[in-house]
Amino acid sequence: MQAPNIVSREEWLVARKALLADEKALTHARDKLARERRALPWVRVEKAYVFDTTTGPRTLADLFDGRGQLFVYHFMLTPGSDHLCTGCSFLADHFDAARRHFEHADLTLVAISRAPLAQILPVKRRMGWTFDWASSHGTSFNYDYGASFTPEQVASKSTGYNYGTTPYAAEDIHGSSVFAKDEAGEVFHTYSTYARGDEAMLGAFSFLDLVPKGRNEAGTMSWVRLHDEYEDDGRRPEAGCSSCTR
Repeated sequence: MQAPNIVSREEWLVARKALLADEKALTHARDKLARERRALPWVRVEKAYVFDTTTGPRTLADLFDGRGQLFVYHFMLTPGSDHLCTGCSFLADHFDAARRHFEHADLTLVAISRAPLAQILPVKRRMGWTFDWASSHGTSFNYDYGASFTPEQVASKSTGYNYGTTPYAAEDIHGSSVFAKDEAGEVFHTYSTYARGDEAMLGAFSFLDLVPKGRNEAGTMSWVRLHDEYEDDGRRPEAGCSSCTR
């Protein structure tokens, strides 16, 4: 963080009001973008996907759980791997509190991974998450919606991730997809986003972006850990009290 410019209250108000104009412009631009996103055309889902869940096999239509809209988070969990993605877990920590609200706005959230359910459930228990998390193991779902790739695609580094704009290549990568169901019960794909597109759901970043140190990173999310792996509460020791443990 660069050294702060210390000014009078009057000078600060001038600078703050100038920034407010930029903030309002960004808010209006964000509103416009949201309208354009909602106006995207829909694509009918033709494949009959069946997912493994804690309540048995469920179709994509079943995952709506009686609501008209479905938000799918493509959680990076590769079959047979013991790697638990820190970034996906950071985002998943935001799900439970938020979903209790947007479920009343006709939106269901489900995480979906290629890993089998037997691999998913221990992770869910460990992290204390309560959102629904389904397995697409044995289906093409994650491949069809741009979040999983074959070993050949990864080796060629031509996965097409994030609509071909991001060179990162792995068998499973994070992303979010939105589906809607019409009154006849047909399911449609309306939107997907990947890479930094998922940042919009990271409420912790929204707080950090307001403070002087910002995200305080030494590399993308350098300080982020699984929430049960932080060794302390992040507070710096008090000056002159290097042995203080309170």
